[in-house]
Amino acid sequence: MNSNVLSVIRWELKQVADSGTKDTLRSFFKEDIRLYGIQTATVTRIARKYFRDVKHLGKKQIFVLCEELLRSDYMEEAAIAFEWSYWLHEEYEESDFILFENWLTRYVNNWAKCDSLCNHTIGAFIEKYPRYVVNIKKWTASENRWFRRAAAVTLIIPAKKGEFLQDIFEIANSLLLDRDDLVQKGYGWMLKEASRMHQQEVFEFVLKNKKVMPRTALRYAIEKMPPDLRLRAMAKD
Repeated sequence: MNSNVLSVIRWELKQVADSGTKDTLRSFFKEDIRLYGIQTATVTRIARKYFRDVKHLGKKQIFVLCEELLRSDYMEEAAIAFEWSYWLHEEYEESDFILFENWLTRYVNNWAKCDSLCNHTIGAFIEKYPRYVVNIKKWTASENRWFRRAAAVTLIIPAKKGEFLQDIFEIANSLLLDRDDLVQKGYGWMLKEASRMHQQEVFEFVLKNKKVMPRTALRYAIEKMPPDLRLRAMAKD
């Protein structure tokens, strides 16, 4: 089973693909994307089903299989790869950062792949090895829009827990004037999640920067705040 597990996975993906779902999913992207046309819940079920067949191989070999899936460029195969890599988060070592960063460079070419890799795999890595947040901050200066979005969305889960607040503000400051709407949405989302535990601090950050902060980012950042704070943040001085 180990030698042909990817072939079996691809066969099953083709069996459950749906042209209507494919058209619906395409509508969420500006880029041309390669996909079978399968709902997320079904892809996750398939990922879990076949992870049982490969988990005995160990992290190194599973990461090799993940890379094989990523090379296809199919959205669903990337989703399986990133699920598998995240499910190994308890086994992460510092040296894995190089591999994850390489995946970001070579295989992330839309917002969904960016978020799937960064929210879970890289985010879990940063929680385990917090000192690597310095590396994440460097991504804000990249010419690659997905690296800049990644700098923010990597901290989504930690932000919900109230962690990395000062790092979150540093990243938001670095991306503050970014003209890419997907980067704006990324750091706005990060601030929104941080506001769950640090509402006042995030509100003050928004007020301080609202004259220059793109409205897209601002709206995302204040989404979880009470109506009165949202009105104050949106008011034009």
